[in-house]
Amino acid sequence: MLNKFLVAVEGSAGSRRAVNHAIEHAKASNAELVLAHVIDWSPYSFHTPEELSARHKRREEELTRAKDIVLAPIMKLVEDAGVKSSAEVRHGKGAETLAEMAKEHEVAQIIAGRSGESGVSTMLFGTTSSKLVQISSVPVLIVP
Repeated sequence: MLNKFLVAVEGSAGSRRAVNHAIEHAKASNAELVLAHVIDWSPYSFHTPEELSARHKRREEELTRAKDIVLAPIMKLVEDAGVKSSAEVRHGKGAETLAEMAKEHEVAQIIAGRSGESGVSTMLFGTTSSKLVQISSVPVLIVP
């Protein structure tokens, strides 16, 4: 397993705290960061060929916007801190996609921010974070 950490990036204050923690953690252990942004998407809907074509175009536009708006500023922050990183945007379900990416990138740990807003589970950890802790094959650090 390489010395890499996957960092969930989604634009919230909790996410920013997670990134800042990940930078310090990476510096201390000479690790690389894999910055990951997941756009919620489900393949389980039925469309005409025209709708599928339009949907594909929207997905590609979403990926580009997410890279430019969400990940580029974080990449700059990480780069300015002197930490090696890469970034990836995917469509999917948050926790499942992050757990899958952790396996693919052979990371030692996933770092995510807490951002829950309602309900007992989400007040404690946030829905994606809570599920990620349950399904991940590597340790998950939730930054408050």
